Amino acid sequence: MATSLNIQPLNLPIAPGKNGVVRVSGTRVTLDTVIHAFLRGATAEEIAQQYPTLELPDVYATISYCLQNTDEVNAYLDKRMKHAQAVKAENRKRFDQSGIRERLLARKL
Repeated sequence: MATSLNIQPLNLPIAPGKNGVVRVSGTRVTLDTVIHAFLRGATAEEIAQQYPTLELPDVYATISYCLQNTDEVNAYLDKRMKHAQAVKAENRKRFDQSGIRERLLARKL
């Protein structure tokens, strides 16, 4: 007895926002967040549980996309990391952090 399986194309649940940050569609959870959790050893179920706005099939689809497009995803993650480092460096220049602990402790008294 032959059975028929209607195979549908997978809808990719991620999309870039207006600022270029890729998020899981319908959520504020970034691709970076999902992939870093996965690379730290979290399962798709654990990721979905940690971020309640994520649907489990979307987490699996996101991980699958990343595993199939590692070069592209790694380039994106590298670019995001460099941007984050640049923002951090700019903030250090703009906001003097020297003596901040002492100033906060002095306020408390």
